[in-house]
Amino acid sequence: MLFRSFAAVAALLAVCTPVAAQDLDLRAQVAAFVQPTNEARTAVVVAQLRAAGFEPTVETFVGGTERSGPMEGRNVVVTLGEGAREILLTAHYDAVKLRDGTMSHGVVDNAASVVGVIEAAKILRGKALNHRIRVILFDQEELGLIGAKKWIEAHGLTNVAAVVNSDVAGYGDTMMYGQNNGAQSVAVTRAVQAVCSARALQCVGYPEYPPSDDRAFSAAGAPVVSLGFQDEVGAHQMWLAFNGGEANGLAEGFVPRVFRLIHSGEDTIEQVDPATVRLAGDSYAAVVEELDRRLSE
Repeated sequence: MLFRSFAAVAALLAVCTPVAAQDLDLRAQVAAFVQPTNEARTAVVVAQLRAAGFEPTVETFVGGTERSGPMEGRNVVVTLGEGAREILLTAHYDAVKLRDGTMSHGVVDNAASVVGVIEAAKILRGKALNHRIRVILFDQEELGLIGAKKWIEAHGLTNVAAVVNSDVAGYGDTMMYGQNNGAQSVAVTRAVQAVCSARALQCVGYPEYPPSDDRAFSAAGAPVVSLGFQDEVGAHQMWLAFNGGEANGLAEGFVPRVFRLIHSGEDTIEQVDPATVRLAGDSYAAVVEELDRRLSE
C-alpha cells in the first residue's frame, strides 16, 4: 500500500508539475510589466515576444493629448502566416498614470491580457489557417485608444476580416464579451458563443460593455469583439451595473471589484491568477480558429 501511495504521488507530480511551472512563468511574465514608464513596458513586450520565438516590429507614432502634449507611442506587431485577409488579435500594454504621478502596476489592466495574447499567438503559430493573423499590442489606450486609432490610420481596414481584442483578463474563469459593436460584428459574437459552448466555458455576453480598443475598430466599421475574464460573481455584478438599469438590485453606490482595482494602486500582481492567463490564451486562440473557419466558408 505504501509503495502504491508513493507511485500515486509520483504520478500526480508528473501531471501537475508542468502546469505549475507554466503558471509560475506566466506570473513572472505579467509581473515583468511593472515598470516606471510605458516606454519600459514596450521593451518588456518586445523581449517577451522574442523569447517566444517571434520577431516583432515596433511601429512608432505621434500621440498624446492636449494635456500631455505630443508623445511618441509604440505599437508592437507580429504577423503569423499568410492570406489575402487577416484576423487581428489585440490588447493594449500601456498602464495609466495615477494621481500621485506614479505609474499603475497595470497588471490586471492590462499586462495579463498581453501575456494571454502572446500565449494565444504561440498556439496559433502551429495551425494551418486560411487567414493571416496579426497580433497588435497597442500603446496609449489609456489616453483615448490612440494606438489603435493610429494603427487604423496607417494601415486601413480593407483586408481586416475580424478583430479580437482583450482587456482585463487577470483573474476568474468567466469570459466576458461585448455585444455592442454594431451589426457588422454579429458574426464575431456568434463565433465567441460557439467557442463558449464547445468548450463548456462559462461566458457572459454584455449588451453594453465597457470601452476598450474595440471601440476604435467598431467606429471604423470593422467586425470586432472585446473579451475579458473575471470571477463569475464579479462578471454578473458588472453586467448588472452596466445593463441592469435602475432595477439592477445592486446596493446603492456599489462598485464592482474590477473597477475598484483598475486605474488604482491596488492593481498589483497579487490580483493576478496565472491560471486565468493560461485560460485566456487558450480561449483567444480558439476564437481566432473558429473565426478563421467560419470566415473561410
